[in-house]
Amino acid sequence: MLRALYDWTMRQASGAQAPRALAVVSFTESSFFPIPPDVLLVPMVLAQRHRAWAFAALCTIASVLGGLAGYAIGFFLFETIGARVIAFYGLERGFEAFRTAYGEWGLWIILIKGLTPVPFKIVTIASGAAQFDLTVFVLASLVTRGARFYLVAALIHRFGAPIRGFIERRLTLVTTIFAVGLIGGFVALRYLVAR
Repeated sequence: MLRALYDWTMRQASGAQAPRALAVVSFTESSFFPIPPDVLLVPMVLAQRHRAWAFAALCTIASVLGGLAGYAIGFFLFETIGARVIAFYGLERGFEAFRTAYGEWGLWIILIKGLTPVPFKIVTIASGAAQFDLTVFVLASLVTRGARFYLVAALIHRFGAPIRGFIERRLTLVTTIFAVGLIGGFVALRYLVAR
């Protein structure tokens, strides 16, 4: 089933409706769809490098809106829909601890997990289930999703096709390095402001 979804997603990247497909995949990936938008974003930026920033912006906005849908699933429909999405990914055992961690680490969870290929829908549903502050959730989602999609678009825009294979094989490494740098910047800023 995942292979069929992946193949469908890749076919959408070359069609006339590619931007619409990118928005749909970005939106649904944040709440329930298993394929990340990067698989559309990368070939679209390769095909039209001059539109890299527009594609990254579309991806970011749709992802955050989808994140709001995921938040609503966690907040209003966790017992019916949210639990099923979590079960689909086989994460029922650790989800309760993950949700409990939001009390202390919610912002950092969103910032870190939103940058990595960890399914963002888990973060959005957990945020709603934990009744995490909605304004902080939206702002953190904008920062983290925007950083991720603009980073991918920037790499493809700058290096073109040769970087595609590297990104596809090592997306976790690329985004993790970026996340460490981003979080290190926040920690350094907080330390400097506290002095």
